[in-house]
Amino acid sequence: MHHTTRELRLATALVEAADTLHDDFDSADYVRRLADRCVELLTARAAGVMLVDGGREVSLVGCSEQEHMALDLLRSQHSGGPCLESYGSGRPVPPVAVDTARAASRWPEFTERALRHDIVATYAVPLRCREQLLGAVNVFTPVPLDGSPDGATELLLAQLLADCAAHGLRNNMLYDRCRTVSGQLRQALSSRIRVEQAKGMLAERWQVHPDRAFTALRRYARRRQQPLDEVARAVLSGTANDSELLRDVPGTSGGPAGGPS
Repeated sequence: MHHTTRELRLATALVEAADTLHDDFDSADYVRRLADRCVELLTARAAGVMLVDGGREVSLVGCSEQEHMALDLLRSQHSGGPCLESYGSGRPVPPVAVDTARAASRWPEFTERALRHDIVATYAVPLRCREQLLGAVNVFTPVPLDGSPDGATELLLAQLLADCAAHGLRNNMLYDRCRTVSGQLRQALSSRIRVEQAKGMLAERWQVHPDRAFTALRRYARRRQQPLDEVARAVLSGTANDSELLRDVPGTSGGPAGGPS
């Protein structure tokens, strides 16, 4: 079966978009590659991506070929533009002629900048994963596309690229969250193991019940305002003050009377 160069590039871009579940993932590089793929696969002179977090604009990314132009056109949209409009509505903004938009006073600052950069038409698609909006992708073209079949096809293709990238970004967010929780669980388990080891070491050394050794550890930690895990580390390394610990062992000559508390 014959495959066109564009089809092969699209397949490569979609595989690339899915590759986000690894520790050295860089979201800035990932989004910049998305802009690059838009330029490679679409009738685009430049493309830019706006990422938004919790309603706050967090980054603007231009494609590497025309990064200065893309960033200039994205920044000019603070008072309105296709990228902000797509993000605000959660829907694509179909290809529109820049001179027509200017004549209608639509996005005044943006259209002036676009014409200065010889941009003829523009469109934007939301960067979304299910119901979650992450931002928008803006494509800037040197040829008219509004109202043409080619324009409709390009818009669909741009949305496909944006959707795949949004799923990749969302998957990486979940991956990072899982890594964080996993690290916290490992840390908690390691801390528990150290405390148990320190408790057992002191119980054996002092010939007392492990519960009494644990009470001594806890009182020692409270008096010194130290985390229990830090005290356990000191016991295991031999740097804890043994006589001060021993005075907190209930029911011994060194500690107060009574059972564990």
